[in-house]
Amino acid sequence: MKIISVKGICLSETNYSDSSKILNVYTEEYGMIGVLSKSCRNIRSKLRSVSRKLIYGTYHLYYKEHGLSTLIGVDIINAYLKTTMHLESVSYASYLVDLTYQVVRQETDECVLPLLVATLEKIEEGMDAATLTNIYEVKMLSHLGVLPNLDGCVICGDSTHIVTISSHKGGLLCRSCFQSGVDHIVSPQTIKLLRMYYYVDVSKITKIEIDQESEREIDQFLEEYYDKYTGVITKSKKMLREVKKLKIQDENELALFTKEKSVV
Repeated sequence: MKIISVKGICLSETNYSDSSKILNVYTEEYGMIGVLSKSCRNIRSKLRSVSRKLIYGTYHLYYKEHGLSTLIGVDIINAYLKTTMHLESVSYASYLVDLTYQVVRQETDECVLPLLVATLEKIEEGMDAATLTNIYEVKMLSHLGVLPNLDGCVICGDSTHIVTISSHKGGLLCRSCFQSGVDHIVSPQTIKLLRMYYYVDVSKITKIEIDQESEREIDQFLEEYYDKYTGVITKSKKMLREVKKLKIQDENELALFTKEKSVV
């Protein structure tokens, strides 16, 4: 076994034996590495704080190409501490790493790790986690091999009279191919943003301003599209859906309270 030092992020953790963990660490250089973190669950272990999901850093390992490598230590680059302190942001971050785990199990691409890190860093900076997650979801569809047609009508190819996007039909629809009563019209801004999401460089985003209608339509489209075409199912996605419901309930209650107060 040779010793290596490699940048990576922990995508999952599983308890092993009485006091250890098995980590799945994703790296550009070696792809996914299964790592045994011995005795890390002991309270005095120096590996305790670095043997968890969402730790991005330089991992020092006794590397084994076929089988489990062994963790020596981690020089943390980012532990995303602000993100992990809030239920909503950590729910999005957890979903992002779970989605990445599902993607890289099917296809290893060196651009995935920098994209994941850039997205998590923007969430850590306090930018809108929902929009950043939608951008990441759009980009991951390409790696999953099921990117919707965002350049023209999925049926006839027309790119000049686009009126909506259909999760059922797999992409944009023009005025002629749109079926009233079957396909749902979305706003022109939603279509524009979805196309932009695929091409935008996340690391260069400095501000996010998305209207609520477009954000809702994009999120709904991606929910339906992922369910129909990817087969990706994660526990964190289910948790994220519950967090979204709670947020909507809180917003509705606040709006009702504000309205009642203004009447009084």
